[in-house]
Amino acid sequence: MPLDWSQCAAVESVPGKVSGAWVFRGTRIPVTAVFENLEDGLTIKEIVQMFDGLTREQVQAVLDFTAHKTPAPIPPNTLSS
Repeated sequence: MPLDWSQCAAVESVPGKVSGAWVFRGTRIPVTAVFENLEDGLTIKEIVQMFDGLTREQVQAVLDFTAHKTPAPIPPNTLSS
């Protein structure tokens, strides 16, 4: 199930702004850009330096939001009966 980003105060979706994509509030930086860069191995510090207007607090708020809204993985040893 997709996350309900409307519940995260650090982001916004505005029709006509980046095609309505979820962006960090007050910026045009898509939330997906942070996750893509984290997957590529960049640190939060490097990402914040790369995007003007993005703060560490905004990134941390999004990471905290996803951590609390994403179900924990099921340990492999509990999958088989």
